[in-house]
Amino acid sequence: MNELFSSALLLEGGDPTGSPLLGMLPTLLFLVLMFGVLYFFMIRPQKKKDKQVKAMLDALKVGDRVLTIGGIYGTVTGVKDDQVIIAVGAQKTVMNMARWAIKSVEDAPLENDKTPEI
Repeated sequence: MNELFSSALLLEGGDPTGSPLLGMLPTLLFLVLMFGVLYFFMIRPQKKKDKQVKAMLDALKVGDRVLTIGGIYGTVTGVKDDQVIIAVGAQKTVMNMARWAIKSVEDAPLENDKTPEI
């Protein structure tokens, strides 16, 4: 009779030992695996990118050519705590920008910053 009961449990997919943890083990392993994949493909690269952006913003200095998140190219003329002062265009128009609004530091000079030829 006992063998009949245990074989019926096995046919129905039940656990003959009565341990609910063994039945949940594949689900837990799947969740751990999915979190690992999520971490290595999404969270870790984003943290690395955030660290690079923070290092770039901390290294801003007077004379750097920058591109803002609004698409404005300019030259840094001053750096304060959380503000950057940039000069834009041939007339050197001064703009105060938030430090976080700097998208990147550019290497090449721009053509529109040359003095106008008359």
